[in-house]
Amino acid sequence: MRPSPSIVPADRLDRDIYLVLEDFGARVGCAWRETDEAYTDLETILQDIISGQYAYPLRIVCFNPVEGWSRDATAEVADALADRAANTDGEITPALQDFINANATRRFDLQLALPLRLGR
Repeated sequence: MRPSPSIVPADRLDRDIYLVLEDFGARVGCAWRETDEAYTDLETILQDIISGQYAYPLRIVCFNPVEGWSRDATAEVADALADRAANTDGEITPALQDFINANATRRFDLQLALPLRLGR
């Protein structure tokens, strides 16, 4: 007897999927955020964190079901957020800065533009 083909298209699962563990405070605790399948790629997660859709992210995991692996991607995401924060004029919330400082693999410093005084 031949096995029946899978009803799940392989291309939907053969990719890196990112999920965010968020801290909702002492009364609620931490939970993995429910996310639409279409919004689990790295770029969307970065944009959502920067835009404030995740107020207090704690941990980000990445997995690929077809390849059969998973890993902690928290440092990778923190480094990418630090790069974006340094290269944009957008406001960085204190919670986001704390996340980056706690998880980035390199030092995160924002260089503030100072006005130059020409001639006295």
